[in-house]
Amino acid sequence: MRAADQLWLLRRRCAFAEYTVTPAAFATPVPGGVSSLDAAPLSCAGVTTYKAIKVARMAPAETVAVFAVGGLGHLALQYARIAGAFVIAVDVEDHKLELATRLGADHVINAAREDPAQAIQVLGGADVAVALAASSASFNQAFHALRRGGRLVCVALPTGGTIELPIFDTVLKGVTVTGSIVGTRNDLADVFALHAAGRTEVVAAERKIDEVNESIADVLGGRVPARIVFGM
Repeated sequence: MRAADQLWLLRRRCAFAEYTVTPAAFATPVPGGVSSLDAAPLSCAGVTTYKAIKVARMAPAETVAVFAVGGLGHLALQYARIAGAFVIAVDVEDHKLELATRLGADHVINAAREDPAQAIQVLGGADVAVALAASSASFNQAFHALRRGGRLVCVALPTGGTIELPIFDTVLKGVTVTGSIVGTRNDLADVFALHAAGRTEVVAAERKIDEVNESIADVLGGRVPARIVFGM
């Protein structure tokens, strides 16, 4: 596909436009304490991971493993910490694990160098595993990282579209597997309120809309710490 066709297709799918019209009932005001640069990722990655942490029914002092520390994961680990959890961050890039440490992760694991499920079990296992990597293998690792009574929250959408669940482990350990998709307008209002209060940090690089194809290549190549926001 030509670059021009790719750009046209992405604009059609992702609404890369300066303005849009939406019913007021389905719009959430951005408070004064949230910049446009931060509001864009919060309206996607923020509300998605905030909802995932809510779906996990997390209790204070539980252990949460966040699989993939990117645009979604760097916010997921912050919401888990706000909920009072101890956080284990898993990724295959050292610079993303360094970001996770800076944002307050208690442990970091490079899945390219060791089996994260085994490493997490050595730490006592996770009460919750949030699967944010578009990889079926990562979903399986997240499942096996759980301790008895653990909850796997599925967020990412791997290309293969399936994961294998060992029935004996699921039944005997009382594991729960659930899906979580985006969030509500009330969830987004909470996300904005937390950010305006200084409870979260958005890591994003601002680029021009004309750089969309190069930006996608950088995301796929793992060269972007978290999110990219396009300025019009």
